[in-house]
Amino acid sequence: MVARKITHLSFFIIALAFLFISPYFFNDYKIGILSNIAIFIILAVSYNLINGVTGQFSLEPNGFVAIGAYVAALVLLTSESKIDQFSLEDPSSFILMIHSPSFIVALLAAGLCAMLLSLILAFAVFRVRGDYLAIVTLGFGIIIKLMAINFASVTNGSLGLNDIPKHTTLYWSGGIAIFSVVIILNIVSSKFGRAMKAVRDDEDAALAMGINTFNIKTLAFSTSAFLEGVGGGLLACALASVSPEQFDFLFTFQLLIIIVLGGLGSTTGAIIGAILVIGGSEYLRFLDESMNIFGYETPAMPGLRMVVFSIVLILVMLFARRGIMGDKELTDVLFKFSKRKKK
Repeated sequence: MVARKITHLSFFIIALAFLFISPYFFNDYKIGILSNIAIFIILAVSYNLINGVTGQFSLEPNGFVAIGAYVAALVLLTSESKIDQFSLEDPSSFILMIHSPSFIVALLAAGLCAMLLSLILAFAVFRVRGDYLAIVTLGFGIIIKLMAINFASVTNGSLGLNDIPKHTTLYWSGGIAIFSVVIILNIVSSKFGRAMKAVRDDEDAALAMGINTFNIKTLAFSTSAFLEGVGGGLLACALASVSPEQFDFLFTFQLLIIIVLGGLGSTTGAIIGAILVIGGSEYLRFLDESMNIFGYETPAMPGLRMVVFSIVLILVMLFARRGIMGDKELTDVLFKFSKRKKK
C-alpha cells in the first residue's frame, strides 16, 4: 500500500512538472491541444466513475457538460453583454442578475448546478437498471439540449452565447485534471470505491451484503456530474462560445469511445483514451490536406483522418477487447511486472 502511494505521488509530481514546463517547449497551437486533452481527461475519468467503476450504463454526460458550460458562461458574462447578445427574446431578470468576474466562482457554480440536478435525477434514474437506465439518461441529455434551444430567455436559444471570457488556460485545465484524477483515485481506493465495484459486479449480491446501493450509485452519479459540469465550464471558456449543437449525443458517444478504448473501470485507461482520441484526431489532421507522395500530389480529402482513426480504433478493440488497460491501473501493471522480474 505504501509503495502504491509513493508511485501515485511520483506520477503526481511528474504531471505537475510537465504542466509547468509545457509552455516553454510547445507553441500556442500545441498548448491549445494539450488544454483540450486535459478537459477531456476530466470528463473521461468522471464518466468512467459512474459507467466503468460503478457499472451503470449511463448516457448523460452531454447534458451535465451542457449545464456546466451554460452556467459558467452566464455567470461570467456581464448584463450588458447579455442584453447585446439575446436577440430571440429578452434575457430574464434573474439571468441579468447573475454575474461574477471570478473564474473559480463560475466553475464552482457550473459543477454545483450539475451535481444538484444529478441528485434530483437520481431518484428517477436509479429506479431502473441496464439498458433501461441507458434510455432514461439518454432522454435526459436530449431534454437538456431541447431546453437550451427553446428557453431563449435563459440560453439565447439556438444562437447560443458568444464573447465568453477565455479564462481557460493549460494551467487551469491541467491543474483541474490532475485534481480530478487524484479525487477519483482516492474514491476508487476507498470503501466507497469497493462498494461501487461490488454494485458493478453484482448489484443484488451487494444489496444482500448490506450495501446501500442507491446511496453508492448516487454518490458516483453526483461526483461524476460535478466534474462534468466543471469540465463544461472549462470547455465554454476555452471556445469562448457555447451553443446547443455542441452537446448532442455524439458528444456522449465520444466520451464512451474514450473510456471503452482505455478500459472500463480503469482511471489510467480513461486518461490514455483521452490522449489517444483527442490528441490522435489532431495529429492525423494532415491526412485531410493535399499530400506529396513519391512526387505525386494527392488531392485534399476532408474526413480521411477520421476514416484512418476509425480503422485504428477497430484494430485496437479487436486485439484488446477489454480496452488498453482493462480494469487495471498503471500501478497494478508496474507492480505485476516488477514481481515477474524478481522471479
